[in-house]
Amino acid sequence: MKTLSMKSLLGGLMLLAAPAFADSTTSIPAFEAAITTAKSASSPGGTTILRSEIRNALDAFFNDVGYGVDSAERAHLTTRLGDTSFQQSMTGTAAKYFADFYEVNDTLVTGYPLNLYPVAQTPAVLFGATGSFSYARIYEGYIPNGQGVANQQTLGEAFSNAFGPQASIFEPITVRELIGQLSAYSYNEDEVAGAVAYITQISRNSNRLYRTGWSCRGCGAPGYTQGFAIAAVSTDRRFVRMISVTTYAD
Repeated sequence: MKTLSMKSLLGGLMLLAAPAFADSTTSIPAFEAAITTAKSASSPGGTTILRSEIRNALDAFFNDVGYGVDSAERAHLTTRLGDTSFQQSMTGTAAKYFADFYEVNDTLVTGYPLNLYPVAQTPAVLFGATGSFSYARIYEGYIPNGQGVANQQTLGEAFSNAFGPQASIFEPITVRELIGQLSAYSYNEDEVAGAVAYITQISRNSNRLYRTGWSCRGCGAPGYTQGFAIAAVSTDRRFVRMISVTTYAD
């Protein structure tokens, strides 16, 4: 799982209640500096921006003193989204990450109504195999028609309401990254394959997958617990399926 900065971790906790006070005077220059570095001939992708490089650059908007993407940062990203030469300087997967990041981080600080409820069947039944995810918690639900879409704030609020802990930032991921995430915690290939199929059933046509980390003391265990969550979002961005996995408990 991607290592999140302290600011990102705190941002995930504060995102649910705090206004977007991100300092664009530092984040935008940091983003542009990272882009310049990524386009240099000596960078890993040469003059082409790789997915890992655009992800690193976009982290600037969560590594400043604020709690997410604010209106000034959003305006800058909008300009970059419409910049043909900039878009063409990225690989296809990098451009997809940029677009997904832009879409989910829309500056709103009040979530849309998304109530998630536990699914009826167990993970073993849904995934078709038993293993490390047998105790995973799976919830799903939808935003009523015309009442909004799944964005950063909505996903964060829905996760907290359903699972208890507050999540860190929801980051766009690919199916390959999803497989890697699950494979890191399960050695049962059938379980991983089943979990991937079940999760991506919701996002298959839109490729909207997100992951986040969470930690909590006293949530489902006497001591400290931590884990990760995956959110799959439908094409119309109204239906959401989430799976939360505990990876550590004391």
